[in-house]
Order: sequence, then C-alpha cells, then structure tokens
Amino acid sequence: MSTATKTNGRPETATNGEGRVEHIAPVPFEHEELAVRRGERSGTYVIVAVHSTALGPALGGARMWRYPGPVDASRDALRLAQGMTLKAAAAGLDLGGGKGVICVPDGGFASREQRIGALLDFAELVESLRGHYVTAEDVGTSTDDMVVLSELTRHVVGLPRDRGGSGDPSPYTAIGVEAAIRATLEARLGSPELEGRTVAIVGLGHVGAELARRLSAAGAILTVSDVDRSKRAVARAVGATWVPADEAMATECEVLSPCALGGAIDSSSIGSLRCGIVCGSANNQLADDSLADELAAAGILYAPDFIANAGGLMNVYREIRGYGPGRALELVLGIEGTMDRILEAATERRTTPLAAARELAAERLAAAGDARRGAKPIAVAH
Repeated sequence: MSTATKTNGRPETATNGEGRVEHIAPVPFEHEELAVRRGERSGTYVIVAVHSTALGPALGGARMWRYPGPVDASRDALRLAQGMTLKAAAAGLDLGGGKGVICVPDGGFASREQRIGALLDFAELVESLRGHYVTAEDVGTSTDDMVVLSELTRHVVGLPRDRGGSGDPSPYTAIGVEAAIRATLEARLGSPELEGRTVAIVGLGHVGAELARRLSAAGAILTVSDVDRSKRAVARAVGATWVPADEAMATECEVLSPCALGGAIDSSSIGSLRCGIVCGSANNQLADDSLADELAAAGILYAPDFIANAGGLMNVYREIRGYGPGRALELVLGIEGTMDRILEAATERRTTPLAAARELAAERLAAAGDARRGAKPIAVAH
C-alpha cells in the first residue's frame, strides 16, 4: 500500500558511531509524490520520493540503510530527492529529482533471500510509478543489485557493462569532486594545482577511496578517516595519514572533503573546523542551509555538494541518452567550469556559493516551467 506524507521544517541528519541514522528533522513538502510500501516478500519498507519532473524523469539512487522507522526513512528520501532536483538542474541535465530508500531491519537482513526480496519489493514499487522515477546505485547498493532490480523494472540505470549499462558510477563522482576541488583552490589560493595541498577525506567508501587515489596521484598530502577501520588499507595504499573518525572533521587542512553521509557539518561542529575549503561528495553536508553563512563568516569556502558530486549522475544520464565513456567524462570534467562560475557569481553578488548554486538551479527550473506554459524560456548560461 502506498501513502503520501507531508512534512515541514529544515533538513537535518544525525548518525551514531555505527553510521545508523538516528534522527532526521522534517523537510518542506514540495514534492510531486511520496510512495511508501511494506514489501510482501521482505516485510520491510521501501520508499520512493519524487521531488520534480519539470526537466525530465526523476532520477536518484536506491539507498539501502537502517533507520529508526519508516517516517525517518521517508524524510531522508524527501530530503535527498530535493537535492537531486538541484543537482540535475544546476548540471544542465534533462532530469528531475527523486530518491529511493530500502529500509534495513534492525539487526540487518535475516538472510540473503530477505535482502533480495527487499530489492524485488523496491523494483516493483519503481515499476508502478511508470517511469516517473528512474533508480540507480547508491549507499548500500551495487551494480549487481541493479541487475536484481532489472528483473521487475525497466526504469533502472547503472547496470554492469556486460549487461548493457555504464557500470559503477563512483569513479565519475570522484573525478567530479576532484574537478570541483581544483576550482575552489583556484578561487581561494590562485592555482588549481593539487601538488602539495593538504586534503582531509572523511569517508572511504567507493567515492572517497577513489578520490583518495586520484588526489594522491596528483601529489596532494592526504589525511583520511572512516568509521570502518578496515579502510586503513586504503590509507596505506595511497600513503595517507589515518585519523580516528571522531577527530576527522577537525583535521587541520586546506581542503576538508566529507565523503560519507549527510549532516557532517552542524551548528555544534562548525566552530571546530580547521580548514579553508569544504568540498566533498556527501549529499547534504550541511545540517542546515543557514550554516553556509556561518562558514562564509568564518572564512571557509563551501563548495555546494550538489555541484561537486554530480559526476555519477552525469554518467548514468549518458546511459539514458546513449552511453559513451568519453561523453560522460566530458560532462564530468565540466564541473570545474560550473564551480568556477558559481564562485565568481557568489563574489559578484556578495552571497554564498550555496545561494549562487541554488539560483542557477532555480533559473533552469523556472525556464522549464515557463516552457511548459508556452512562455519564452529564460536563457541560462552554462
């Protein structure tokens, strides 16, 4: 059974030491659809939030994670879907914003069969939305999981290359974050070069680990951390210094790169930051958008996350449009130029980069709305 839920408030996420989401404050409900269903196969909740289809089908990954309850999971899906709309619009893609969530039971799935059942339950929900939402890999899911989903829905991207897809999008996300870091270094320090720059990467999942490898190869001096201590092997492989997870955000560095879950910067932690730039792959890095003003007041340059981490979305977008690795890479490398323009606009308008990025996305969404109503679209430079 599907239900619609309305919420109000600001987005905020908190996680415990194991990475489990403990609390997510409500977000404004301006979404087109929220579908919540308790799967018949798995007995767990599966959720899809569609924020906007103004520019095209709502695309967003399927996140498999533990939440205190389905309401918290729904709020997270709503928050993340809204971010996907901004990401696609600012990137110039003909896509809307959506997000899927597969709730992991307390204690985890009892068996492999239950986990597969949850994936099939989610796939059935996706198919019922008739193409308004297209899913892909996200936290807790993989390209192999996308193959399972494809058994019951056509609306899935990010399949393995031997199954006609583009494979793991993580490398493209990491390339985009590196491009964004170069833009912030140019804006703050006058050069985009990474050689000798100090970077702290918080979170060594698929994207964080790939980013660490790329930045190390470019000559950056790295400090890394993850709640999973087995990721020390990544630190050794790239010659990085390892710090405990509870100390990582306070690392002294030129660039702090949050690459785990959202809400890493909140009102209680912002005073402990010892960096000049924040630029990472995590979605919704700020627990509250007003923190962008506090970062600016503290002299910290914040690169809007939905600009920096758009590389994976660009990759699977090319899968929809006709995939070619060269075409995808060209789009992803363009993130550096987009970030340059946003930072320049923020300086000219005396506003924050987050506000400038939101304005870029809003202009494109407004143009789409005008076009739908038959009005002349607003010209937006990209």
